[in-house]
Amino acid sequence: MSVRDKGIYLASRSPRRRELLKQIGVPFELLLLREDLRRGADVDETPLPDESPGVYVLRVAGAKVTAAARQIAFRGLPQKPALAADTTVVFDDRILGKPLNAGDATRMLRALSGREHQVLTAVALALREQIETQISVSSVWFHELTDADIRRYVATGEPLDKAGGYAIQGRAGAFVTRIAGSYSGIMGLPLAETAELLKRFDIPLW
Repeated sequence: MSVRDKGIYLASRSPRRRELLKQIGVPFELLLLREDLRRGADVDETPLPDESPGVYVLRVAGAKVTAAARQIAFRGLPQKPALAADTTVVFDDRILGKPLNAGDATRMLRALSGREHQVLTAVALALREQIETQISVSSVWFHELTDADIRRYVATGEPLDKAGGYAIQGRAGAFVTRIAGSYSGIMGLPLAETAELLKRFDIPLW
């Protein structure tokens, strides 16, 4: 069976990334690095001192896909490319990760209110020793958010596992006045960049 017949492994729990891969017709199997959610993370996502946001997301996506390739070899799984991605929000040159709690999410949303910020998503694809990466950089503008807007949104729980404290494909889509870049990249998997990587591994779309 050729590589193009087998599809890929998706090393991500994100339902959005699954939806986006389905959108472009790429067959995939989930490869979950942590079967036991009580364990610590397989990849340390802490930014390094003086690390730029672009270098950070590329490093983390690369580390995730490297861990996935190791798991494929360790488990003796059929060899096919593994895909991993990492998304971060950047505001005033600062990386905004996932909120620690509701108060942290509130703080992030107040900072983004009425302002422009960037969303960076790095995609990495690996097969054995070959690793290829791409990065998408998009700008997003929010309208002015009232305290009531923020309070209601945080109460939904949606911000708590999202970089920057919001999901553009969710309720926070109502906050966005303009974007410049890749909508799918802001969601967590830039399709143009992903398609380019898939071509390098001879994985067809639809």
